[in-house]
Amino acid sequence: ELGWISKVYVNRPAVVRHAEQIKKWRTVKGNWQAAWLLKAVTCIDLTTLAGDDAPSNVRRLCFKAKHPIREDLLKALDMHDKGITAGAVCVYPARVSDAVNTLKAAGCNIPVASVAAGFPSGQTPLETKLAEIRLAVEYGAREIDIVISRSLVLTGQWEGLYEEIRLCRAACGEAHMKTILATGELGSLANVYKASMIAMMAGSDFIKTSTGKEVENATFPVGIVMMRAIKEYYWQTGYKVVGFKPAGGIRTAKEAITWLMLVKEELGVEWLTPELFRLGASSLLGDIEQQIFYHVTGSYALQHELAMA
Repeated sequence: ELGWISKVYVNRPAVVRHAEQIKKWRTVKGNWQAAWLLKAVTCIDLTTLAGDDAPSNVRRLCFKAKHPIREDLLKALDMHDKGITAGAVCVYPARVSDAVNTLKAAGCNIPVASVAAGFPSGQTPLETKLAEIRLAVEYGAREIDIVISRSLVLTGQWEGLYEEIRLCRAACGEAHMKTILATGELGSLANVYKASMIAMMAGSDFIKTSTGKEVENATFPVGIVMMRAIKEYYWQTGYKVVGFKPAGGIRTAKEAITWLMLVKEELGVEWLTPELFRLGASSLLGDIEQQIFYHVTGSYALQHELAMA
């Protein structure tokens, strides 16, 4: 429905002002902070996307996803029996089988997510993108993080973008599809809004900010615009199950809480579940566990006292 995006205007100064206010929000303290941090843990896509990934570090990542916080810390918070795990484990297609087999052996139902469709640049032929998606699903991935062709946005080929995402959605089958917009390379906030709307029209289960490989990744102005697009899509269609995933550059517990607060403000409490909100991160969990350790013990952990994330 091109009419929805034909006259899009984004008031960038207003968005930037709002984003600056968000940075000044006072964070929660004490037990409230611990509760928000544990909520953040359940929404993390624990990720490794390195060229030297091997079965050994994928297995380690999977066990960390199943036991994200030390058991004694959870017992001190009376949360040891609540089934707290990471939201998903995210790897390259070649490592999906390793992750699936490890989680299955551990008796864990955490979904495996795989990046695909020419990640991170998107500069591969569509046929190759679709083949990569199908292989990742065949290997056992239950979630697919595709990446769009930025050139389609930059040249205003909205119908072409829609068709590309629609075909990727079909290739995913029953797997959930997260569409990475690579917002740092789209040129304007208006393009971010338009690409968000097109991605949702084409059947995306999530819209995601970044690959984590761009110069600029998840920022609050981009997050605001994408969440406003989700809200507008819901108003237009009544379809309420499109999730949001900021990814790239989110490293501290404070940042994670701020993103949760922003989602609560823009979309509502019902979006604060792993089904509708994820945080794409590789090092965030370490800082969250450190902050929970401090909350429980009153001191910060030494490096060897916390398992590697």
